[in-house]
Amino acid sequence: MNVRLISALLLGLAGVSLLCGLGVWQVQRMYEKRAQLDEMTAGISVPAVPVPRLLDPEKDRYRPVTAEGRFTGQHLYVLSGKPMVGAGVQVVSVLETTDGRRLLVDRGFLADDDKHKLLTVTDVKVLGNLMWPRDSNQYTPPPDPKTGLWFARDAEAMSALLQTEPTFIVAREPTGDGIEAMPIQTSSIPNDHWGYAITWFLLALVWAVMTAALVWRIRRQRA
Repeated sequence: MNVRLISALLLGLAGVSLLCGLGVWQVQRMYEKRAQLDEMTAGISVPAVPVPRLLDPEKDRYRPVTAEGRFTGQHLYVLSGKPMVGAGVQVVSVLETTDGRRLLVDRGFLADDDKHKLLTVTDVKVLGNLMWPRDSNQYTPPPDPKTGLWFARDAEAMSALLQTEPTFIVAREPTGDGIEAMPIQTSSIPNDHWGYAITWFLLALVWAVMTAALVWRIRRQRA
C-alpha cells in the first residue's frame, strides 16, 4: 500500500470522525436545549406569588411573582435590540418593595431614540418571573465608563453596584415610561440543533464518498 493511499485513508477517516463528532455534539445540545425549555415551561406556568423571602436560584428560576413598591430612580441600561425596531436598551431598575427589600426589575426594551428620556414612574406593582441572569462571558466588554451602558445582564455585578438582592424580576407586563416588556417565553428561544446535526452528518457522508472516490482513483492509477 503506497503512501498516497495511506494518506487519503487517514485524511478521510479524520474528516469523517470530526464531522460525525460535530453532529453528535449538536444532538446533545438539542436534548440539553429541550430540557431547558421544558424547565422554563414548567416554571412559568405556575400561579404568581409574592416574592418569597428565601429564594433558591435553581428551584425558583422562572417562578412567576408579584411585587409592590416604588422605583428608586436608579437604573442601568443594557445594550439590546428588537427585530423590525432596531437598536435600543433593556432598562434594569431598582424596586424598593413595601416590606423594604431592594430588587432588580428588568422592565424591558426602550428604543434607541427614547433611551435618554426621563423615567418618571415610581409607585408600581410588578408581575414577572424570577431570574438570576449572567449573560456575560470572557469576551463581553465591561460597562462603558462614559455612558454607563452595559453589554450583558449580570445579576451579581449589577446588584453589587446598586446594593440590591442579586435577584431579577423580568417584567411580564409594561411598567410604564413607554418601556416595552420583554417577558420570558419559550417561543422566542429556537431549538435548531437537529437541523445542524443533519448538516454535519451529511457533510460526513459527502466526505466519506469523496474519500472512497479518491482511494478508487489512486488504486486504479496504481493498477
